[in-house]
Amino acid sequence: MRLICRRRFFQYSLSLSAAAVSATSVGKALAMAAGESGTKMALGLVTYQWGRDWDLPTLLANCEKAGLLAVELRTTHAHGVEPSLNAAQRREVRKRFADSPVDFVGPGSNECFDNPDPQVLARSIEAAKEFVLLSHDCGGSGVKVKPNSFHPNVPREKTIEQIGRSLNDVAKFAAGFGQEIRLEVHGTCAELPIMKQIMDVADHPNAVLCWNSNAQDLRGEGLEHNFNLVKARFGHTAHVRELNTPDYPFQKLVGLFAAMDYGGWILLECASNPADRVAAMIQQRELFESMLANALESAR
Repeated sequence: MRLICRRRFFQYSLSLSAAAVSATSVGKALAMAAGESGTKMALGLVTYQWGRDWDLPTLLANCEKAGLLAVELRTTHAHGVEPSLNAAQRREVRKRFADSPVDFVGPGSNECFDNPDPQVLARSIEAAKEFVLLSHDCGGSGVKVKPNSFHPNVPREKTIEQIGRSLNDVAKFAAGFGQEIRLEVHGTCAELPIMKQIMDVADHPNAVLCWNSNAQDLRGEGLEHNFNLVKARFGHTAHVRELNTPDYPFQKLVGLFAAMDYGGWILLECASNPADRVAAMIQQRELFESMLANALESAR
């Protein structure tokens, strides 16, 4: 699977310059390019709310302005990158990303594998495979899926087994196209001990976990314990909310990712509605850089 590459970090430094940020930030980006331990990760965007109504050219331009050089394209949003695209349209999407410093990490599907109805489950599995083909054709590296919920009168163990086996099915298919299947920590399955149980069943190497920064992360024995339960199965994307959200310890989370030398994209999945979303993206990127610098300093 593709890690954040050296070329992208140099593009990242140039984007920071274009955004008129400090020389210190640019120097930090170059240190990241050189591979300093704990700095392989960088910040990108999920088109959850902040990018929901931007077409693809606008989205790419705004991400470049903000220095967020990776994007997960959520299904149903205005960019229109969907399995319904024909071959020529997929080539056009791929070219747009190739001509941009912004990486397409893959589509964010809404497919989930918990439904006890076999026909509904089969449709979800096949739909996820269609997203795999879309991601491959457009230059992505994986597809986000969901677990997602427990159901009345269905034993939890049965649902956990079903989700895990379904993930293995899709992941085996995805391996033929060089794609990760990224299970978002989501829904009523989002307790991290439960996610670990699912991933214990989903043992295919292309089945990976996408951290999602939920309130459930802090339950039980706390953030660090829950993080360590599942970190061995992380893929190359993780989701965070606004990093200045007061009720989640994002500084500690960034420190945990840095300590494991995480080599993927930390993707903003923001739900607020700022007047200037590009300015808010820049603010979040600068906050991320500060948190990462603090984490690295604390580790020295």
